[in-house]
Amino acid sequence: MEVREVALAAGESYELRLAGRGARGYVWTWQVTGDEDAVSVTEAPHAPVRAAPGAALERTYVVRGRCPGGRARIRFAQVRPPYPQEAPYDEFVLEVEVVEVTAS
Repeated sequence: MEVREVALAAGESYELRLAGRGARGYVWTWQVTGDEDAVSVTEAPHAPVRAAPGAALERTYVVRGRCPGGRARIRFAQVRPPYPQEAPYDEFVLEVEVVEVTAS
């Protein structure tokens, strides 16, 4: 499991790209802990791609800072929804600190 730390100002966004395994039934899910209101997470729209059967397709998620002074931990897990008892195939953790922007 990879862990990455980022600092964002309120309104600033960070794009996270994760390899998909949709052909095998896996999807990325996420859970925000800590200051849940400090960030928002959305999946970026993706254009249809012609790929070979079984090819991994990348997914992009946009994390946006919302409340300065907040800290959130976002755990992305690659799971197969029909099999909730299975351990995730892959996991990624993003530690986010939302910082104050000071005028220079």
